[in-house]
Amino acid sequence: MLKAGIIGLGRGAAHMQVFKENPNVEVVAVCDIVRERAEGFARENNVPKAFDNYKDMLKLDLDMVSVCTPLPYHAEHSIAAMKSGKHVISEVPAVYNLEECEQVVQTVEDTGLKYMLAENCCYSELSLGWKKLVDKGRLGKIIYAEAEYVHDCRGIMKNENGLTWRASLPPIHYCTHSLGPLLFAMDDYCVSAVGFHTGCNVAPVLGAIDMEVGLFRTAKGATIKILCGFSVVRKPAFHWYVMYGTKGSVETMRNSGNNAEKYLIDEQPDKMTEYLLDSAGHGTAEYRMIDEFVKSIINDTTPPIDVYKAMDYTAPGICAHISAESNGTLVEIPNYQKKN
Repeated sequence: MLKAGIIGLGRGAAHMQVFKENPNVEVVAVCDIVRERAEGFARENNVPKAFDNYKDMLKLDLDMVSVCTPLPYHAEHSIAAMKSGKHVISEVPAVYNLEECEQVVQTVEDTGLKYMLAENCCYSELSLGWKKLVDKGRLGKIIYAEAEYVHDCRGIMKNENGLTWRASLPPIHYCTHSLGPLLFAMDDYCVSAVGFHTGCNVAPVLGAIDMEVGLFRTAKGATIKILCGFSVVRKPAFHWYVMYGTKGSVETMRNSGNNAEKYLIDEQPDKMTEYLLDSAGHGTAEYRMIDEFVKSIINDTTPPIDVYKAMDYTAPGICAHISAESNGTLVEIPNYQKKN
């Protein structure tokens, strides 16, 4: 039985529910900066120990840690957990800047511990179904892909303490829900980026950038476009994906629930009912995701979304924002793959 700890009990509540369903994991400690929340959460979920300082929790004999804190702390908390001997599954994005990419990768290589990015969108029925199509060659060579994630988050960009980290977040930094599933299916990574953003027009009081777009070239020669917007007037929030190959294409439908279409050279267009998104939302995808991480520890195998793929999904967004701030200058994306 693996002993787990969770840092951050906002998003961490979802991890807790998944761990309860996994017979190989027992959550023995939780941590939140608000001590009352940590203690109440521990009581409600029968967790033995609660902390308001993650460094104290990391002194325990734990096998693994879920890092579910706000984005600016993902790298700090992941590195601290691994340096204390714990395997890590981190919420998205993996890091906040390129310097942290280097630091997290180096820590994984130095410690030899497991690190996995919790990109749940890669584990939806849709993503897994599209990956099967690509792996079987049904779409041919992927030449272009596109995704959008638009979600009006203005309501959580400010609280009683002032502006939250989301207000200052460049939208394209949060590209992993869009870029991750595409690269996951394509078995590819981005090598260069160009970005543009709209500036702050909708929420000047918050100072938040309305929308940001990244255009990427991949190692296999495909082009990918990602649009992210978190302070725009749009309901409901949505994800949209499309992939074009030399033999066909697949696309989710914007206004027809979770349906997707496929268009193949040897078939008529039809509804991809076998590749629908999870009817339970994140739930089913997150169980698969965390189960894969747990199995990698038990079987001593490489996590499916390891530290290198984590940076493949995260670093392009950072580089696209660097480009946007430099009037669309082409930015080369660092390659963090292990050099041996």
